This record gives sequence, C-alpha cells and structure tokens, in this order.
Amino acid sequence: MSHYKIILSGGGTGGHIYPAIAIANELKSRFPESEFLFVGAKDRMEMEKVPQAGYEIIGLWISGIQRQLTLKNLMFPLKLLSSLIKSRGIIKRFKPDVVIGTGGFASGPLLQVATSNGIPSLIQEQNSYPGITNKLLSKKANKICVAYDGLERFFPADKIVKTGNPVRQDLLNINEKRNEAQELFQLEKEKKTLLVLGGSLGSRRINELIEKELDYLHTHNVQVVWQCGKLYYDKYKIYGNTKNIQVHAFINNMACAYASADIIISRAGASSVSELCIVGKPVIFIPSPNVAEDHQAKNAQAIVDEDAGILIRESDLEVDFQNKFTQLMVSPERQKQLSENIKKLALVNATSDIVDQVIQLLKQD
Repeated sequence: MSHYKIILSGGGTGGHIYPAIAIANELKSRFPESEFLFVGAKDRMEMEKVPQAGYEIIGLWISGIQRQLTLKNLMFPLKLLSSLIKSRGIIKRFKPDVVIGTGGFASGPLLQVATSNGIPSLIQEQNSYPGITNKLLSKKANKICVAYDGLERFFPADKIVKTGNPVRQDLLNINEKRNEAQELFQLEKEKKTLLVLGGSLGSRRINELIEKELDYLHTHNVQVVWQCGKLYYDKYKIYGNTKNIQVHAFINNMACAYASADIIISRAGASSVSELCIVGKPVIFIPSPNVAEDHQAKNAQAIVDEDAGILIRESDLEVDFQNKFTQLMVSPERQKQLSENIKKLALVNATSDIVDQVIQLLKQD
C-alpha cells in the first residue's frame, strides 16, 4: 500500500516550518498517492508558507508560555484545551497513518492526541538543546530524529536517530555557482565578500553592528551583501547606494548568496547552522539572546567546540568584533581551517534519512 495519510505539525518560525515542508516533499516524491495535512498555530507564518508550498493547513489557537505573568499566560490553559479538542477532531476525521512533529507550539497538542490514540509518531528536533514541547512529547514518540550528539540528556536514548536537519538541496554544489553569484550581486572579483544574515525577519543588533562598522569594512577592502530583514529594510536601504554595499530585505537565491561569500556573519538558528555546515565557509556566529533556553548560543557553541566557527555574543560585539574579524581576514590558513572543519559536520542526506525512519513506522502496521 502506498496510499498513506500523513500529518505534519510544527511552526512558529522558519526553523520549524522549513523542515516539515522538506520532509513532506520527500515523502510525496516516494508516495505520490498519499494525502498530507499540516497543523500549525493560527496566527503564525506557517499559515502562509505551507499553502505556498502546495499543502493544506489547519490552524490551532495556541501560543507558548511567556516568561512573565501576562494575560497571554492566563489564556494558555484555555488555548491548550481548545487545541487538544480541535486536534482530537482532526485525528478522528483524517485518520493518519503517521504523525510527524518538527517543534513549535502547535505540534504539542496534536502529537499528544496522536500518541494517546496509538498512532505512530516521529519528532524531528533541530536544536542542540530541545524546546519544552519536544521534551514532553519524547516520552511517547516512537522515533526522535536529531542533528546533534548528546541529546540522551533530554530524550530516551533508544528512540534517538542522528539524521541532521533538512536543508535546501541546491546548496550541495554552490562552488559551481561562484561566477554566476558574483554577476548576480554585481561583485568585484578581486575583493573579499562578507555575507550578513540576520534570520528571516532580520536582527536589530546585527544591523546596528554592520552600520557602525561599514567604514572599518571599507578600509579592509571588503564588499558586503547584507540581508537586513523586512522589518529593517526602510531604515538601512540608503546604504545600498554606497559602493560595495548591497542591502536586501530578503534574499531569495540563497545558494548564490552563499556562493558569493568569503566570510559569513549569521545568527545560529538550527536550520541556518545546518545549512552553513554544508556551505562550508568561515562563519562568525552572533546568536540571538532572545530565544527559548538560549538555544542559538548552544547551537553555535557546538560548532565552536569542533573548531569550526567563531562565536561572538551580542554583549561582546563592541569589544571583540573588529579584533576577531581582522584576525580572520588576514589569515587565509585560518579561513581554510574553519571551512574544512565545518564541512565535516555536514549531514547532507538528512531529509532522506528522516523519511527512511518515517517509512519504518509506516511499515510496522
């Protein structure tokens, strides 16, 4: 039988949505007859991104628990109850053969209902430090696909499979795109290129840093491809008229952006880190401090521990940035070493390996 019914749940950020879509696409290519349903959080970006990828999505009324006592927190029990009831209805109607959770609030109620009904389930955990939803769900899930070592601290060891995180397939051969990328971004071939990435929405602190350091970068003969994010584009677009500086709200052709770069400054969200391992360029990570359980810093530290990247915390940027950037710029040996080491951490077959695990669950019936 190749006609399966598959529910995927996750969202809140691109880091949870993108892996879910990649897994669905791979399953669809193997089982074209199958039916897919996504379940997300009502007012989050998955409600737009999933239909764009060609899949149906249902939204739950759910959000996370805030750290301070707020009205949202007082609403949480009501939202949770509402989401559990709605999830029960979804499971009853759709009758899935397997349920896949990629993290984020919406996957909590849905997988809770699915596992208590005996439906096989798989969790895909992107981070080196799991969120509360996946920690709770891991007790009942059948399989947990992870991207980092050492997650036995949080999950039952016998359920863990190290697969890596799904990444865009067009990143696998970016070196061939170097000339195309330099033309696309109108770059000077003899200059070093710095690519600046602040995540899909942009990063206020990274943008402030780049604005402040533009003269310094200019004196080092560095050209900049700067993705400042939609929220900040109006503020920073004026610098795009400057020689050797390009400012983008969002870069659609990420493969070319990576191909153009000699050095990359990036946040340390799980999907970004997985992509950067495949890209294999020297990276300075500036983790966002405003994420649950500081997992970006932990993701970046896992790379730094392998001597495969440089980490600067936001609070240390004033003191450390110029020093660390200069050291990297003047040493081609150091750049080469970081590139080689980060490439060793790449898990290029992640999507396929995760789907192999899903198929094992489907065949158990």
